[in-house]
Parts: sequence; C-alpha cells; structure tokens
Amino acid sequence: MAEEHASEVAVEAEAGIESAGPGAGAPTELHALLEDARSKADEHWDQCLRLQAELDNLHKRNQRDLENAHKYALEKFAGALLPVRDSLEMGIAVAAQGQNIDPAKLIEGSELTLKMLASALEKFGITEVNPQGERFNPQFHEAMSIQPRADLEPNTVVAVMQKGYLLNDRLIRPAMVIVSKAVPGAETGAGAGVDVRA
Repeated sequence: MAEEHASEVAVEAEAGIESAGPGAGAPTELHALLEDARSKADEHWDQCLRLQAELDNLHKRNQRDLENAHKYALEKFAGALLPVRDSLEMGIAVAAQGQNIDPAKLIEGSELTLKMLASALEKFGITEVNPQGERFNPQFHEAMSIQPRADLEPNTVVAVMQKGYLLNDRLIRPAMVIVSKAVPGAETGAGAGVDVRA
C-alpha cells in the first residue's frame, strides 16, 4: 500500500512539472529566490565586516589600555611619594641657608618625613621586616655575620643592619642581620649551639 501511495505521488509530481511547461514561471521564481539569497548573503557579509572592524577596534583599545596600565601603573604610588620628596627638599633648603638650625627641629622634621614615607609605603602594601630579637628565618633574613652570645639562644637576631621589606606578603628585600651563636664551651641549655631547625 505504501508503494502504491509513493508511486501516485511521483506520478502527480511529474504531471505538475509537465503541466507547468518549460517556461511557465519557474525561472522567475528561481530568479527571485536567487536575488533574495544574494541580498541575504550581502547583508551577512556586511555584518561580518562590521563585526570584524569592531573586533579590530576592541583589540586596539585593549592593547592601548594595557600599554597605559604598564606605563602609568606606578602613578598613584609616585603621587604618594612626592610629598616626601617635597619635605626632604624643604629641609635641605633650610639647612643650605646656613642659619642656626635647632638640631631638635631638624630631628623632628626628619621624623615627620620618615612617618610620611612609612605611611605612603604602607598604603601600597609595603611593610617592614625588622626582626630584632626574633629567631633567624632564612626566608626573610640574610645573615651578614655571626656573633657568639651567651645571653641569647643560638640563631637569634642580635642586630638588624638593614631592614627588609615585604610587598603584599612577598619579600622584596631580606633584612640584613647579625645572628647569635653559642659561646664555645658555654652551655645555655639543652642542645646549646645546635641549630635544631628542620
């Protein structure tokens, strides 16, 4: 039964084509479809070109923003340091005038300038590493010399020669320190003179 129905449909289709004849409207319909397809293709091509141009512009804008970010990344940090520089220049100008300068005022001005600098550094996540009296930590300290000390546990920071600094918990300069060691022949407790760090 399905075969009969399929053959009937095929016969009707052939009859429709024959009745239409070779020039009975088919070319104009095909021509209209072709023109419609061409106009859609042109429209899609224009969209494609516009999107490509937008993508190129976005890429150029991102590239420019990245260059500016690299170029001006320190702008705020530099702005925070400028008052410190101004203060130092004023102090030098006063000292250069050769007037009688009260040493107490000079010290006070220097301390205020140092506080301004510390505040500017802290604002940008730069913190001080000052391990005086702490146990030596090679991750944050650099031993410049070793000093025998009977009054301190071995591997204790005796003096800080130069403070270290962290930038957002990342070491940017280790503290330069003098480290204690046990005095030869003196016992300061169990295991004296032995570094028991793992």
